[in-house]
Amino acid sequence: MTSQVPLAEGLFTWPAEDPALIGGLASDGSFVFPYRQYKLVGGVREELERVELPRRGTLWTFTTQRFRPPAPPYAGADDINSFEPFAVGYVELPGALRVEARLTESDPAKLRIGQEMELRIVPFGTDSAGNETVLYAFAPVSEEAPHGTE
Repeated sequence: MTSQVPLAEGLFTWPAEDPALIGGLASDGSFVFPYRQYKLVGGVREELERVELPRRGTLWTFTTQRFRPPAPPYAGADDINSFEPFAVGYVELPGALRVEARLTESDPAKLRIGQEMELRIVPFGTDSAGNETVLYAFAPVSEEAPHGTE
């Protein structure tokens, strides 16, 4: 039996019933994603507080990726013949920042700027040990999908 593992460690809480992106919070109230330990704040190197970012936000902008990205670094389970276009967007997380992410909906006619979105963890590929890799994506809130994985 294979297990699900994050495509990269430290991007989101995993495993978790309600996963969240992991960011950093500076003393001036600014956020970073993905989390990193330090940031310059007012010209001074400061250690950031590790925080979970809001799970919901609004779609700020988006586009559709219509060709398979070059591999590496792309590590999807598809090949040039099985590749399916996907949407990528920026989601504004309230009180935090905008994050770039895949969107679970690839049809641009079903997406609109300002649309409410919610974090999902979705399958992506397979690692060298045979585990299914998962990554974060955002889904329109109107989509009927369970919290966590799809």
